[in-house]
Amino acid sequence: MPGPRIAALLLYPLKGGRGVALDSARVDVTGLAAGAVADRRWMVVDRQGRFVSQRETPELALIVPALDGDALRLTGRDGGPLSIDPARTPPHARDVVVWRDTVRAHDEGDEAARWITRELGRDARLVRFDASLPRVCNPEFAGDSGAHTLFADAYPLLVIGSASLAHLNERLARKGAAPLPMNRFRPNIVIDGLEPHVEDRVATIAAGTSVLKPVKACTRCRVTTTDQATAAVGREPLPTLAEYRYDARLAGVTFGMNAIVTKPGTLRVGDAVSSPAGNT
Repeated sequence: MPGPRIAALLLYPLKGGRGVALDSARVDVTGLAAGAVADRRWMVVDRQGRFVSQRETPELALIVPALDGDALRLTGRDGGPLSIDPARTPPHARDVVVWRDTVRAHDEGDEAARWITRELGRDARLVRFDASLPRVCNPEFAGDSGAHTLFADAYPLLVIGSASLAHLNERLARKGAAPLPMNRFRPNIVIDGLEPHVEDRVATIAAGTSVLKPVKACTRCRVTTTDQATAAVGREPLPTLAEYRYDARLAGVTFGMNAIVTKPGTLRVGDAVSSPAGNT
């Protein structure tokens, strides 16, 4: 019987925007990357420099990124695309806030700000992470690994087994609710061939030439109730997850595992997944 394999790789260049499905990806310490386009390297901020997410602005789900040679192209609803050259460092640096972290970023300029403001219908600016000042992951879970991330909520990667979603959809079906697609949970890596929620219990994940370490269950918020194709907000899956996935220590429902990178390398869809610790 075939063992676990990588089923999907998803890169989110813009925090809160749609993902880009990749056949292969570089795995850096800060997560997935393709060329100069790294996961959550860009972010939308408000006038005060605080991050904007789908939690309060679900329309972010309608911004579609694409890799266009060496450039990043963003397409929205109301106008032409916005092209960003990752090789060009914007001249204006500023501090921005992601949750409790204040980090250094580069403002992409007025044209990008006008574009993102028009698309979201609110005053906003687009910023790029300043990689010269790493944002260290919470040592309570990442330990002394030195793991760091860009504009992701807290960790470089989110890993989910496809069987975990199938199990959730079985529960939804018993309640007469429609099944949900994996994009509701915005994973970076989807693994086929595991039993439901086995990703919660593995110490390491080896695939391709990289090794990952799951460190913290991902507590889920109302972004999971947002249809990623339409930005419409519903109720599920939070009520159903609360029936069997509540974690008292984390004070929330969990789905998927946040992971850090202990060995950078490459991943391809179809790569076999194993655990050096022998615990998959």
